[in-house]
Amino acid sequence: MPDLHALTPSIPWLNGRRALLAVTVLATSIGGCIAMAKVVANLPMGGQLTMLTLFALTFSWIALAFWGAICGFVICALRRDPLSLRRQTRVDPSASLLVSRTALIMPIYAEPPVPTIAGLEATCRSLLQQASKHGASSAETIGNHVEVFILSDTQDTTLAHQEAAHVAALQQRLAGQLAIHYRRRPNNDGRKAGNIAEFCRRWGRRYDYMVVLDADSLMSGATLLHLIHRMQRQPSVGLIQTVPIPVGQRTLFGRFTQLASALYSPMLAAGQSFWQGDAANYWGHNAIIRTRAFMANAGLPTLSGKPPLGGELLSHDFVEAALLKRGGWQVLLDTSATAAVSHQDTNASASHNSFEAMPSNLLDFAKRDRRWLQGNLQHLRLLTGAGLHPVSRLHFLFGAFAYLSSLVWLVLLLCASIVVGYQAIGPTSHSLLPTTLSLVLLSVTLAMLVAPKLLGLLLTCWQCPHAYGGRLTLIASTLLEILFAALIAPLMMAWHSLFIINVLIGRAIDWQTQHRGERSLSWRETWHHTGWVTICGITWAVTMMLFSPSALGWLTPAWLGLIGAAPLVKYSSSATWGSIISRRFGLLLTPSTTQKPPLLKAYAALVRGRYPDKRLPVCLPLKAPPPELIGDMPCQSFRYYAQPSTAHAPPAKEPY
Repeated sequence: MPDLHALTPSIPWLNGRRALLAVTVLATSIGGCIAMAKVVANLPMGGQLTMLTLFALTFSWIALAFWGAICGFVICALRRDPLSLRRQTRVDPSASLLVSRTALIMPIYAEPPVPTIAGLEATCRSLLQQASKHGASSAETIGNHVEVFILSDTQDTTLAHQEAAHVAALQQRLAGQLAIHYRRRPNNDGRKAGNIAEFCRRWGRRYDYMVVLDADSLMSGATLLHLIHRMQRQPSVGLIQTVPIPVGQRTLFGRFTQLASALYSPMLAAGQSFWQGDAANYWGHNAIIRTRAFMANAGLPTLSGKPPLGGELLSHDFVEAALLKRGGWQVLLDTSATAAVSHQDTNASASHNSFEAMPSNLLDFAKRDRRWLQGNLQHLRLLTGAGLHPVSRLHFLFGAFAYLSSLVWLVLLLCASIVVGYQAIGPTSHSLLPTTLSLVLLSVTLAMLVAPKLLGLLLTCWQCPHAYGGRLTLIASTLLEILFAALIAPLMMAWHSLFIINVLIGRAIDWQTQHRGERSLSWRETWHHTGWVTICGITWAVTMMLFSPSALGWLTPAWLGLIGAAPLVKYSSSATWGSIISRRFGLLLTPSTTQKPPLLKAYAALVRGRYPDKRLPVCLPLKAPPPELIGDMPCQSFRYYAQPSTAHAPPAKEPY
C-alpha cells in the first residue's frame, strides 16, 4: 500500500466535480425523457415503456458525452490542468534529475520487424537527444536509469529469427548508450497481459517503473522524462496514461481518423480527467506504471466459464487500472505529455509527443472493435467486484455500453419504424414522428451529438488554426469529417449489433495481431462485409417510403449510410483519394503533417534504413538479457478483497 501521507497530485473539489457532472447529465436526461413521453403519449402502455426505455438509455449516453465535452472545452480554453486546475506550464525535463530505474517494454506478437523496431529506435534516440540537451553528463547517465525490453510472443520460428536479427542490429547501433534486451517466450499464454506479467515476475523488481509501448507506439524523449519525473515526485501514483494521437496513415479513412483525434481527443481527454481525477483508466500502452504497485495488485484472474464471456480477460487494461485503484494507488490521465497539447502550445508539441497507429480502413477498424467489444462485455461480470472504486465500476459500465448503445440505437430505430408503419395503416390519425415536439427533440439530440466536434473546432480556430492549414481549411476539413462520421455511424451501428449478437450466442474470436500497415480494399472483400448492410438499408428505406414518406426524410441520416456502405468502405480505404483530398485540396491536415515533429521524421528515416551513423550494422549475436530478480505477482480476485496485510492468495479461477 502507498503511504497515504505521501506527496499526491492536487485535485481540488473532486467530489464536487463528479456531483456537478452527474446532476447536469441527470437533468438533461430527465428533460429529454419528459419530452419523449409526450411524443409517445398516444402509444399503448407497452409501446410507451419500450420507446422511453430505449430513448432514455441513448439520450443519457449522448448527454454524458456532451457535458464531458463542455468540461473539456472550458478547461482547454482557460489553459488549465484538468486535475489541479492550475495554469498549465511547460518545463523541459532533464535526465540529470533521474534517481530511478525505468524499463521501456514493448510486447510484440508476430509484428512486422522493420516498422516495429524502427519505431522503438526512434523513441530511444529521442530520449538520448533529450538527455543530451542538458549536457554530456546527462546523456552519458541515461543508460544507468533506462533500459529497453522487446518482449516477443511470436510463435512463428522464421519471423522470430527476423525479429532477433533486427534487435541484434539495434543493440549494436545503440551500444554504449542504451541497453536493449530481447526475450522470446515459447508460448503465448495470457496474450499481452501474460507477456507483461512474465516480465514482471522475472525482472520487475529491477525497475521502479515500466513504460508500456505497443508495436505501433511512438513517444518522445521529453514525454518519457516528463512521465518519469512525475512518478518520482508523486509516490502515491501507480499509473499515468497519456493521450496517444494516431499518425502515419495516408488512406482517406486514416486521414479522417487522424484529424478527428487531433481535433477532439485533447478536449475530450481533459473533460474525462476533470471528473475522473485519480481514478482514471488505462488504455494498455503509451503509459507509465509503478512496477511494484502493478505486481502487488494487478495479477489477472481467469473468469469462470467459456469464452466469449468467460476465460481470459481480453480487455485487461481497464481491469488493471481498476485493480491498481483498489489497491490504494492513484491512476491519472495526463493530458499534457502528448502532441495533443498543441491546443495550448503549438511550439511544445514538437517535443512532447505520444503517438500510435490506427487501422487504415473501416474493415480493419471494425475487426479491432470486435475484439474490444468481446473484452468490454466481459467487464459487465466485474461490476460487483469486491473493493472496486465507484469510478472503476463506471469505466466497466461505460466501456461495455459504448458498444451496447449501437444495439439500443438499432432497436429504437426499428421500434420507431414499426410504430410509423402501424400508424400509417391503422385507424388512428396521430403520428409519432412528424410532430413539432418530436422534431424539436430530434434537433436537440443531433445538436448534442455534433456539439463536441464543433467545440473542438472552435477551440482550435481560436488557439492554433495554423497547425491545421488555417481557419478556412480547418472549417472545411471539420465539416467534411462530420459528414463522413455521420455516414459511417449507421454502418458501425449495424456491425456492432451483429458483433454483440455473436457474443451473446457464444461465438468467440481469437485475439490475433491487427493489420497495422496501409491496406486498400478490393470490391469483393468490401461487398462481402457490407452487402447485407446495403440490402437492409434499401429494404428499410423502401418500406418507409411506402408507409410514410415524411418518416423516410426524418430517418435519412440512418438509411443513407447503410445504403452507401460499400462505396464508403471501398473508397475510404484508398491512399489515392486520401492524397487527393490532402495534397490537391489541402484538407484533412493535422499538426503531425504540418509541423512534422522530429520524432516522426526520425521514424520515417529509420523505416527506410537511413541510420544516423550512416553505417550498415554488422550481424552480431544477441546479447543476453540482464540477470533475473524473481518477484511474485499474485493473482487477484473480484469475489473478495482484503487489505494486502491480511489478504491471502486468491484462487487462480474466479468462482463466478
